[in-house]
Amino acid sequence: MSPTRNTKAPRPGRKAEYNAMRPLHPTRTDAGPTLDGISAIRRHFFRNTEPVYFISATPINLLGMDEWVRNFTFINAIDCFDGQHPNVFVPPEKPHEPFTSIEDINNYLLSHEDVIRFIQQRGPGGKAMFLMFDEKTEELCKKIGLEVCFPPAALRSRIDDKVETTRIADRAGVPSVPNVLAKVDSYKALRTAAKRLGPDLVVQTAYGDSGHTTFFISDEKDFEKHAEEIAEAPEVKVMKRIRCRGSALEACVTRRGTIVGPLMTELVGFPELTPYRGGWCGNEVFAGAFDAGVRANARAAAFAFGEELRKLGYRGYFELDFLTDLDSGAVYLGECNPRITGASSMTNLACFAHADAPLVLFHLLEWMDIDFELDVAGLNDRWANPDNIDSWSQLVIKHTDKSVDRICRAPASGIWEMGDDGQARYVRMQTHRRTVQRENRAFFLRISGVGDYRYEGADLGILFSPGRFMDDDFRLTDRSMAWIKAIRAHYEGTPLSAESELPAAEPGGFKLL
Repeated sequence: MSPTRNTKAPRPGRKAEYNAMRPLHPTRTDAGPTLDGISAIRRHFFRNTEPVYFISATPINLLGMDEWVRNFTFINAIDCFDGQHPNVFVPPEKPHEPFTSIEDINNYLLSHEDVIRFIQQRGPGGKAMFLMFDEKTEELCKKIGLEVCFPPAALRSRIDDKVETTRIADRAGVPSVPNVLAKVDSYKALRTAAKRLGPDLVVQTAYGDSGHTTFFISDEKDFEKHAEEIAEAPEVKVMKRIRCRGSALEACVTRRGTIVGPLMTELVGFPELTPYRGGWCGNEVFAGAFDAGVRANARAAAFAFGEELRKLGYRGYFELDFLTDLDSGAVYLGECNPRITGASSMTNLACFAHADAPLVLFHLLEWMDIDFELDVAGLNDRWANPDNIDSWSQLVIKHTDKSVDRICRAPASGIWEMGDDGQARYVRMQTHRRTVQRENRAFFLRISGVGDYRYEGADLGILFSPGRFMDDDFRLTDRSMAWIKAIRAHYEGTPLSAESELPAAEPGGFKLL
């Protein structure tokens, strides 16, 4: 689920290079008591006095965290709630260069005079959280007086490299799909490097969204379609193609150990949701989706990977994608996203999180000037218990047609209800999904609204509902198909009257989630 990168990947460095970028754990500067256990940690955040900001295109990734953390505010570029969310600030749009990444959006927001004024009016200091950021983001935050609550962008970028992720996994003893890491500048070079992997291959470049930079190659014709992108990369990951099922798991590296969330199914490549083969388009939290062995193997891999990240100086939130081989049952690491992700809204609002604390709170603690004690092993055991996992699903609905138009009608964010006639009606405005209690209702977060362009790959919105959106064979259920059709029916577009109306850059080239 990594957003598309516009920079070429650096060659992987040695461990010593990481040490130079290691962020130090915060040290206590007060004489306050150590937070001892979950209750004390929850109470600390309920009483929090320092402003915390989630700065991103939309609030979806951490939606609901303002109810856990006092003085938590979303600063967004897209007004998903039409000004009705009490803790979302969206500045008036001003002229800007076309956005080519989430980093561009965040840097635009941090440079916006209304955002700067809003932050300064709330007093000095503050913590800043992002979905994605770069060195410029770090500079802008420093200028405003915000602390970025993530390891340095340089370290995060290296770990985000799919080639380097494989090397980290190897050191941690976490298996990957049989692969080779190599420079590939021709089809002949590909076949030479991958001769032990069989005829059907999957090639990944170091950075990028799986829907855009993962290539399925069986012959020279397949290779030629993507030859330029593959050849220009300093190194690529070439994998044996396996019959697999995707899953995702989020975790957090803390000074007390790595905390591991539940294993979620991933919805990938459904043409009803995304135009991209291999593109992520949703998740399910459902304990019965995997047997106990698969869950245990994935959790053990996540813990081991997190501890290896800790050796490199990384701390905080990360997500791992796994591939379960349907023929052998082996669980392989797919990729690492060293950040908050599109699945974070599922992890942080699940039943187990409400019983203890959302995973993101432990991430924030790593940047708080206060010490804490935590039984990580006990917490991980509780979160591994299937009885503590409730069933929820999310669908990421994109525009799948090749047409381009301008939206003139769009559904509002909030609670929707599905009627017996297959039509969805708007019930009321709501700010997060846990208020939905029945499977004939869903929470919809609108991303593309009136006035926006609708083009192939555009994110229209995200739909959350209790229960499953896939069946036991991991196909979309009739209920999910009905919801997709019903939500799309509330979108209407006006054809563009002139070529000059076309968007200057294709926003679909990078992920907003």
